[in-house]
Amino acid sequence: MLVYAPDLSIILAFALAAIVLAITPGPDMALFISRTVNFGLRHGFATVGGAVTGIAVHTMLAAFGISILIVTAPAAFWALKIAGAVYLLWLAFAAIRSGTGLTVARSTGKVPGLKNSYLTGLGINLTNPKVALFFVTFLPQFVSASDPHAAAKLIFLGAEFVVLSLPIVIAIVFGAQWLTETLMRSTRIQKALNWSFAAVFAAFAVTILTAEARK
Repeated sequence: MLVYAPDLSIILAFALAAIVLAITPGPDMALFISRTVNFGLRHGFATVGGAVTGIAVHTMLAAFGISILIVTAPAAFWALKIAGAVYLLWLAFAAIRSGTGLTVARSTGKVPGLKNSYLTGLGINLTNPKVALFFVTFLPQFVSASDPHAAAKLIFLGAEFVVLSLPIVIAIVFGAQWLTETLMRSTRIQKALNWSFAAVFAAFAVTILTAEARK
C-alpha cells in the first residue's frame, strides 16, 4: 500500500460512512434533481460537477487545517451558517419564481448556461456548514495527527468519497431525467415539483439556522 493511502480497514470503514452520507437526502441532492427535471441531463451533471468541486475544496481545507479556523471561530462559522441559509432560501425563491434558475424551462423558454448550473452546485456545497463540519470533524478521525502523511491521506479519503458518491448522484440524475420524461407533461405536476423543491430548500435553510440553537 502506498504511504499516502490509509490502511485497508480505514478505507473500508470510511467507504461505509461515505455511502451513507451520499444517500442521505440533502440540499445538494434536491438541487441535482431540480436542475435535471427543469433543464435536462447536461445541467444535472454540471450541477454535480460543481458540487464535486466543492467537496474537493473542503477536502483540501481539511487536509491543510485551514477550515478548522471556521468551526473554532464562532463568528466566522455563524457567518458561514448565515451564508448557507440565505443561499438555500434564494434557491427556494428561484424554484417558484417565473423565469428564474429553477423554474421549468419548458414553460418559460429560459434556460441558464451550464456554467450557471455548475456554479450553483459549487455554491450549495461551499456554503453548507454541515459539509464543512463533516470534513473538518469526521474526516480527520480516520487519520492520526502524528502521521507525517496525514494531509495526503486526508486527500486520499476525500477522493474516495467523490469516487463512491459519484455513481449514486449519477443514478439520481438519471432517475430525475426519467421523472421528467414520464411526469412533466402535466403543468400541475411541474408546479408541484417546483414548490416541493422550494419547500426542501427552505427546510434545510431553517435547519441550518436552528442547528446551533439546539446544541
